[in-house]
Amino acid sequence: MPLLYKPRILQRLYTILFYIIQPLIWIKLWMRGSKDPAYRKRWAERYGFCSKKMLSGGIMLHLVSVGEIFAAIPLVKELLCRYPTFPLTITTMTPTGSERIQSLFNQEVQHVYLPYDLPGSINRFLEQFNPRLVLIMETEIWPNLIIELSKRQIPLVIVNARLSALSAKRYSRIYSLISDTVRRITLICAQNEADAERFLSLGVLRSQLSITGNLKFEISVTPDLAAKAVRLRHKWGLNCPVWIATSTHKGEEKILIEAHKQLLNRFTDLLLILVPRHPERFDDVIELTRGAGLSYVTRSSGNRPSPKTQVIIGNTMGELMLLYGVADLAFVGGSLVEQGGHNPLEPSAYAIPVLMGPHTINFREICSKLEQANGLIIIRDTASLVKEVTTLLLDKECRRQHGRYAIEVLNRNKGSLQNILYFLEPILQKIK
Repeated sequence: MPLLYKPRILQRLYTILFYIIQPLIWIKLWMRGSKDPAYRKRWAERYGFCSKKMLSGGIMLHLVSVGEIFAAIPLVKELLCRYPTFPLTITTMTPTGSERIQSLFNQEVQHVYLPYDLPGSINRFLEQFNPRLVLIMETEIWPNLIIELSKRQIPLVIVNARLSALSAKRYSRIYSLISDTVRRITLICAQNEADAERFLSLGVLRSQLSITGNLKFEISVTPDLAAKAVRLRHKWGLNCPVWIATSTHKGEEKILIEAHKQLLNRFTDLLLILVPRHPERFDDVIELTRGAGLSYVTRSSGNRPSPKTQVIIGNTMGELMLLYGVADLAFVGGSLVEQGGHNPLEPSAYAIPVLMGPHTINFREICSKLEQANGLIIIRDTASLVKEVTTLLLDKECRRQHGRYAIEVLNRNKGSLQNILYFLEPILQKIK
């Protein structure tokens, strides 16, 4: 049942609740800091206090997940190229996101944490940065932020917008607040018609919506990156078959290591590149690999794998696309456990076969398109993983076909970037 209070009452209740849970947030940050000390730093930024001297009056882009950061790379490059007089500020919520932004763009952009959705924090932030345009990737509906932007007449565009059926159902429970909030958004660039319909169900007007496609399809392998991957494989002296498992979560590594041990019985020189999703789990995965009796090296050590090395643990940041270029086939994690899966288009860009588990809700549309085109192989457990990897390693033509199908899906669905830039152009012209 939706709550039918007036929007202003619901907004106040939401704000009060957000204030009440702040101590719980502090505890969570402190506990996460036991594995990643960066979580115990820069708390002032989370409340709108920025100690650094920052340029104001430009474009702000908010990115939540690492996946969103990589998907936004082409958009960021175009904004920097087309609107060089506008300072570009990118906000994230996590230290991992912060590290990725700084490593990808260095001094080309400004970076701070987006403050929590509390009126005082939001106002302090906007007073300092005074953005001319705010962009949010995918779906982050923060009522206090959106309402304050509307009061200040700052355009807000949701780009690459998606809204799952579950999220739409949850938002509908506070329909009066959400509908009042979303109608203040200048433009929503939805990924597809289904997402657009779900936004409409929350009170968004048709005039606020455009369907622009999925920005994640804009990924590509540059000649420079491809050359680096070739040099790395040559440097490592890899004349053996290589498979890579990326963005893995707790519970998946155990399955993957067991599968690798079984595969080694048949392919004695097979190499696994294992890349956990979260940096704070690197040590756990090293310990798990050591406990399984497998010979390994870590990427961060800089050591070259020997012919006896069975696993390379990718414990560095920002090298995922490079490591895909070294592999003959890829498993994408978060999909054998209920995490919703990660981006299968990244290995697809190298035209290599892609395998995932059954939990792919985060990339449902993409995975569906890939699977229908035979560009994605779904596995269920250790046995099916061993079976499919064995087939691909034995049959080079089969590997080539699955890889070709995957990159064809990627190329057929490009165009979102140009669509988004087309709709942003008149907004940016007005604020120049």
